[in-house]
Amino acid sequence: MNDDVSKRRLGRGLAALIGEMDQPLQPETARPAVAPDRMIPIEFVSRNPRNPRRYFDETVLQELAGSIRQHGIVQPIVVRTVGTERYEIIAGERRWRAAQLAGLVDVPVIVRDVDDRMALELAIVENVQRADLNPLEEAMGYEQLIAEYEYTQNDLGEIIGKSRSHVANSLRLLKLPDPVRDMLADGSLSAGHARALVSTSDPVGLARQIVSKGLSVRDAERLAQNDIKGLGAAKPASAASTKDSDTIALERSLSDRLGLDVSINHKASGGQIRISYKTLEQLEEICRLLEAR
Repeated sequence: MNDDVSKRRLGRGLAALIGEMDQPLQPETARPAVAPDRMIPIEFVSRNPRNPRRYFDETVLQELAGSIRQHGIVQPIVVRTVGTERYEIIAGERRWRAAQLAGLVDVPVIVRDVDDRMALELAIVENVQRADLNPLEEAMGYEQLIAEYEYTQNDLGEIIGKSRSHVANSLRLLKLPDPVRDMLADGSLSAGHARALVSTSDPVGLARQIVSKGLSVRDAERLAQNDIKGLGAAKPASAASTKDSDTIALERSLSDRLGLDVSINHKASGGQIRISYKTLEQLEEICRLLEAR
Protein backbone atom coordinates (compact mmCIF):
# COMPACT_ATOMS: atom_id res chain seq x y z
CA MET A 1 0.00 0.00 0.00
CA ASN A 2 1.55 3.28 -1.06
CA ASP A 3 1.64 6.47 1.01
CA ASP A 4 -1.07 8.32 -0.93
CA VAL A 5 -3.57 5.47 -0.75
CA SER A 6 -2.89 4.96 2.95
CA LYS A 7 -3.40 8.64 3.76
CA ARG A 8 -6.56 8.88 1.67
CA ARG A 9 -8.02 5.88 3.47
CA LEU A 10 -7.23 7.37 6.85
CA GLY A 11 -8.51 10.74 5.70
CA ARG A 12 -11.98 9.24 5.20
CA GLY A 13 -12.10 8.58 8.92
CA LEU A 14 -11.83 5.44 10.95
CA ALA A 15 -15.51 4.58 10.60
CA ALA A 16 -14.89 3.70 6.95
CA LEU A 17 -12.27 1.18 7.97
CA ILE A 18 -13.25 -0.27 11.32
CA GLY A 19 -16.66 1.11 12.21
CA GLU A 20 -17.79 3.21 15.13
CA MET A 21 -15.80 2.04 18.15
CA ASP A 22 -15.66 2.49 21.86
CA GLN A 23 -18.98 4.30 22.17
CA PRO A 24 -20.38 4.64 25.71
CA LEU A 25 -21.86 1.40 26.99
CA GLN A 26 -25.58 1.17 26.35
CA PRO A 27 -28.27 -0.64 28.33
CA GLU A 28 -28.55 -4.38 27.91
CA THR A 29 -31.39 -4.04 25.41
CA ALA A 30 -29.33 -1.83 23.07
CA ARG A 31 -27.78 -3.21 19.90
CA PRO A 32 -24.06 -2.79 19.17
CA ALA A 33 -23.30 -0.03 16.66
CA VAL A 34 -21.25 -2.59 14.71
CA ALA A 35 -22.05 -6.32 14.66
CA PRO A 36 -19.07 -8.59 15.45
CA ASP A 37 -17.66 -10.92 12.84
CA ARG A 38 -17.34 -13.72 15.39
CA MET A 39 -16.73 -14.66 19.01
CA ILE A 40 -13.24 -15.93 19.83
CA PRO A 41 -11.53 -17.14 23.02
CA ILE A 42 -10.03 -14.21 24.85
CA GLU A 43 -6.68 -15.99 25.21
CA PHE A 44 -6.32 -15.97 21.41
CA VAL A 45 -6.17 -12.14 21.47
CA SER A 46 -3.01 -10.16 22.28
CA ARG A 47 -2.30 -6.44 22.60
CA ASN A 48 -0.52 -4.43 19.93
CA PRO A 49 2.98 -3.83 21.39
CA ARG A 50 3.25 -0.63 19.34
CA ASN A 51 0.02 0.89 20.59
CA PRO A 52 0.89 4.46 21.60
CA ARG A 53 -1.35 4.19 24.64
CA ARG A 54 0.66 3.07 27.66
CA TYR A 55 -1.43 4.15 30.65
CA PHE A 56 -4.72 2.51 31.65
CA ASP A 57 -6.44 3.80 34.77
CA GLU A 58 -7.08 0.82 37.03
CA THR A 59 -10.21 2.35 38.60
CA VAL A 60 -11.73 3.01 35.18
CA LEU A 61 -10.89 -0.55 34.08
CA GLN A 62 -12.59 -1.98 37.17
CA GLU A 63 -15.70 0.11 36.50
CA LEU A 64 -15.77 -1.02 32.87
CA ALA A 65 -15.30 -4.64 33.98
CA GLY A 66 -18.34 -4.31 36.24
CA SER A 67 -20.41 -2.97 33.35
CA ILE A 68 -19.19 -5.78 31.09
CA ARG A 69 -20.24 -8.38 33.66
CA GLN A 70 -23.74 -6.93 33.55
CA HIS A 71 -24.15 -6.02 29.87
CA GLY A 72 -21.35 -7.80 28.03
CA ILE A 73 -19.09 -6.04 25.49
CA VAL A 74 -21.38 -3.76 23.48
CA GLN A 75 -18.72 -2.65 20.98
CA PRO A 76 -16.57 -5.43 19.42
CA ILE A 77 -12.79 -5.40 19.65
CA VAL A 78 -11.13 -4.71 16.29
CA VAL A 79 -8.31 -7.16 15.54
CA ARG A 80 -6.11 -8.46 12.75
CA THR A 81 -4.89 -12.02 12.15
CA VAL A 82 -1.25 -12.60 13.16
CA GLY A 83 -1.09 -16.40 13.05
CA THR A 84 -3.18 -19.53 13.20
CA GLU A 85 -6.09 -18.67 15.48
CA ARG A 86 -4.11 -15.73 16.85
CA TYR A 87 -5.21 -12.11 16.71
CA GLU A 88 -3.65 -8.73 17.57
CA ILE A 89 -5.71 -5.78 18.74
CA ILE A 90 -6.05 -2.78 16.45
CA ALA A 91 -8.62 -0.94 18.57
CA GLY A 92 -10.25 -1.84 21.86
CA GLU A 93 -7.41 -2.76 24.21
CA ARG A 94 -9.24 -1.16 27.14
CA ARG A 95 -12.28 -3.39 26.52
CA TRP A 96 -10.02 -6.42 26.20
CA ARG A 97 -8.29 -5.67 29.52
CA ALA A 98 -11.62 -5.06 31.26
CA ALA A 99 -13.03 -8.28 29.77
CA GLN A 100 -10.17 -10.21 31.36
CA LEU A 101 -10.95 -8.61 34.72
CA ALA A 102 -14.60 -9.51 34.23
CA GLY A 103 -13.68 -13.15 33.62
CA LEU A 104 -15.01 -13.40 30.06
CA VAL A 105 -14.08 -16.54 28.16
CA ASP A 106 -14.97 -15.30 24.67
CA VAL A 107 -14.99 -11.77 23.21
CA PRO A 108 -16.73 -10.31 20.12
CA VAL A 109 -14.32 -9.20 17.42
CA ILE A 110 -14.24 -7.52 14.04
CA VAL A 111 -11.38 -8.86 11.92
CA ARG A 112 -9.59 -6.49 9.53
CA ASP A 113 -6.84 -7.55 7.11
CA VAL A 114 -4.22 -4.82 7.49
CA ASP A 115 -0.41 -4.78 7.46
CA ASP A 116 1.93 -3.61 10.21
CA ARG A 117 1.96 -0.04 8.97
CA MET A 118 -1.79 0.35 8.75
CA ALA A 119 -2.24 -1.34 12.14
CA LEU A 120 0.10 1.22 13.72
CA GLU A 121 -1.56 4.14 11.95
CA LEU A 122 -5.02 3.02 13.02
CA ALA A 123 -3.90 2.46 16.61
CA ILE A 124 -2.47 5.99 16.79
CA VAL A 125 -5.26 7.78 14.93
CA GLU A 126 -8.06 5.90 16.69
CA ASN A 127 -6.66 6.72 20.13
CA VAL A 128 -6.08 10.38 19.25
CA GLN A 129 -9.54 10.84 17.76
CA ARG A 130 -11.13 9.46 20.93
CA ALA A 131 -8.87 11.60 23.17
CA ASP A 132 -7.70 8.45 24.94
CA LEU A 133 -4.03 9.39 24.96
CA ASN A 134 -2.36 11.62 27.50
CA PRO A 135 -0.48 14.56 25.88
CA LEU A 136 2.87 12.76 26.01
CA GLU A 137 1.50 9.58 24.41
CA GLU A 138 -0.11 11.71 21.71
CA ALA A 139 3.18 13.49 20.99
CA MET A 140 5.08 10.20 20.87
CA GLY A 141 2.49 8.80 18.47
CA TYR A 142 2.95 11.76 16.13
CA GLU A 143 6.73 11.43 16.36
CA GLN A 144 6.49 7.72 15.54
CA LEU A 145 4.47 8.33 12.38
CA ILE A 146 6.81 11.13 11.28
CA ALA A 147 9.96 9.11 11.95
CA GLU A 148 8.82 5.80 10.49
CA TYR A 149 6.55 6.86 7.64
CA GLU A 150 7.72 10.39 6.80
CA TYR A 151 4.43 12.09 7.53
CA THR A 152 4.55 15.86 7.63
CA GLN A 153 2.89 17.80 10.43
CA ASN A 154 0.33 19.04 7.92
CA ASP A 155 -0.46 15.45 6.84
CA LEU A 156 -1.07 14.43 10.44
CA GLY A 157 -3.28 17.42 11.11
CA GLU A 158 -5.49 16.60 8.13
CA ILE A 159 -5.73 12.90 8.95
CA ILE A 160 -6.45 13.32 12.64
CA GLY A 161 -8.64 16.38 12.33
CA LYS A 162 -6.32 18.66 14.29
CA SER A 163 -4.57 21.85 13.23
CA ARG A 164 -0.95 21.71 12.14
CA SER A 165 -0.07 24.01 15.04
CA HIS A 166 -1.68 21.52 17.45
CA VAL A 167 0.58 18.78 16.09
CA ALA A 168 3.63 21.05 16.26
CA ASN A 169 2.88 22.10 19.83
CA SER A 170 2.39 18.47 20.84
CA LEU A 171 5.81 17.58 19.43
CA ARG A 172 7.42 20.42 21.42
CA LEU A 173 6.52 18.55 24.61
CA LEU A 174 9.10 15.90 23.71
CA LYS A 175 11.85 18.49 24.36
CA LEU A 176 11.06 18.43 28.08
CA PRO A 177 13.26 16.44 30.50
CA ASP A 178 12.05 13.06 31.75
CA PRO A 179 10.83 14.19 35.22
CA VAL A 180 8.54 16.77 33.60
CA ARG A 181 7.38 14.23 31.01
CA ASP A 182 6.50 11.86 33.86
CA MET A 183 4.34 14.56 35.47
CA LEU A 184 2.66 15.15 32.12
CA ALA A 185 2.02 11.42 31.65
CA ASP A 186 0.45 10.93 35.08
CA GLY A 187 -1.74 14.03 34.77
CA SER A 188 0.02 16.17 37.37
CA LEU A 189 0.71 18.71 34.61
CA SER A 190 -1.52 19.60 31.69
CA ALA A 191 -0.22 20.14 28.17
CA GLY A 192 -0.71 23.89 28.67
CA HIS A 193 1.45 23.85 31.80
CA ALA A 194 4.13 21.79 30.07
CA ARG A 195 4.29 23.94 26.93
CA ALA A 196 5.03 26.99 29.09
CA LEU A 197 8.14 25.24 30.43
CA VAL A 198 9.79 24.21 27.16
CA SER A 199 12.09 27.25 26.87
CA THR A 200 12.83 27.79 30.58
CA SER A 201 16.16 27.27 32.33
CA ASP A 202 14.84 24.89 35.01
CA PRO A 203 11.70 23.13 33.73
CA VAL A 204 11.90 20.44 36.42
CA GLY A 205 12.05 22.91 39.31
CA LEU A 206 9.32 25.07 37.82
CA ALA A 207 7.13 22.04 37.17
CA ARG A 208 7.43 21.00 40.81
CA GLN A 209 6.41 24.52 41.87
CA ILE A 210 3.38 24.39 39.59
CA VAL A 211 2.27 21.03 40.98
CA SER A 212 2.92 21.81 44.65
CA LYS A 213 1.14 25.18 44.49
CA GLY A 214 -1.66 24.04 42.18
CA LEU A 215 -0.93 26.87 39.73
CA SER A 216 -3.17 27.54 36.74
CA VAL A 217 -1.82 27.53 33.19
CA ARG A 218 -1.81 31.33 33.18
CA ASP A 219 0.14 31.35 36.45
CA ALA A 220 2.59 28.84 34.94
CA GLU A 221 3.08 31.06 31.91
CA ARG A 222 3.86 34.05 34.15
CA LEU A 223 6.31 31.90 36.14
CA ALA A 224 8.00 30.83 32.91
CA GLN A 225 8.17 34.42 31.63
CA ASN A 226 9.86 35.54 34.85
CA ASP A 227 12.39 32.73 34.46
CA ILE A 228 13.12 33.72 30.85
CA LYS A 229 13.46 37.40 31.83
CA GLY A 230 15.90 36.33 34.51
CA LEU A 231 17.98 34.57 31.88
CA GLY A 232 18.02 37.73 29.80
CA ALA A 233 19.20 39.81 32.77
CA ALA A 234 22.04 37.36 33.35
CA LYS A 235 23.46 37.87 29.85
CA PRO A 236 26.64 39.95 29.46
CA ALA A 237 26.35 43.64 28.65
CA SER A 238 27.33 43.00 25.04
CA ALA A 239 24.20 40.93 24.53
CA ALA A 240 20.86 42.42 23.62
CA SER A 241 19.12 44.27 26.43
CA THR A 242 16.60 42.42 28.58
CA LYS A 243 13.32 41.94 26.75
CA ASP A 244 10.18 43.45 28.16
CA SER A 245 7.23 41.28 29.13
CA ASP A 246 5.23 42.22 26.02
CA THR A 247 8.02 41.04 23.70
CA ILE A 248 8.37 37.78 25.65
CA ALA A 249 4.63 37.22 25.49
CA LEU A 250 4.67 37.84 21.72
CA GLU A 251 7.56 35.39 21.29
CA ARG A 252 5.64 32.73 23.19
CA SER A 253 2.46 33.38 21.24
CA LEU A 254 4.25 33.04 17.90
CA SER A 255 6.13 29.95 19.12
CA ASP A 256 2.87 28.30 20.14
CA ARG A 257 1.25 29.18 16.82
CA LEU A 258 4.16 27.93 14.69
CA GLY A 259 5.36 25.13 16.94
CA LEU A 260 8.91 26.49 16.52
CA ASP A 261 11.27 28.60 18.61
CA VAL A 262 10.81 32.31 17.84
CA SER A 263 13.12 35.12 19.02
CA ILE A 264 12.33 38.83 18.67
CA ASN A 265 15.05 41.46 19.03
CA HIS A 266 13.30 44.82 19.12
CA LYS A 267 15.06 48.19 19.12
CA ALA A 268 13.91 51.75 18.73
CA SER A 269 15.18 51.80 15.14
CA GLY A 270 13.68 48.43 14.20
CA GLY A 271 14.46 44.85 14.98
CA GLN A 272 14.61 41.24 13.89
CA ILE A 273 12.43 38.13 14.18
CA ARG A 274 14.31 34.82 14.15
CA ILE A 275 12.45 31.54 13.58
CA SER A 276 14.52 28.43 14.27
CA TYR A 277 13.82 25.25 12.35
CA LYS A 278 15.48 21.82 12.24
CA THR A 279 14.08 20.14 9.14
CA LEU A 280 13.35 21.08 5.55
CA GLU A 281 9.70 20.22 6.19
CA GLN A 282 9.56 22.89 8.88
CA LEU A 283 11.22 25.41 6.53
CA GLU A 284 8.72 24.58 3.79
CA GLU A 285 5.86 25.09 6.23
CA ILE A 286 7.20 28.53 7.22
CA CYS A 287 7.46 29.48 3.53
CA ARG A 288 3.95 28.22 2.89
CA LEU A 289 2.54 30.34 5.71
CA LEU A 290 4.38 33.45 4.53
CA GLU A 291 3.28 32.97 0.93
CA ALA A 292 -0.30 32.46 2.06
CA ARG A 293 -0.23 35.93 3.62
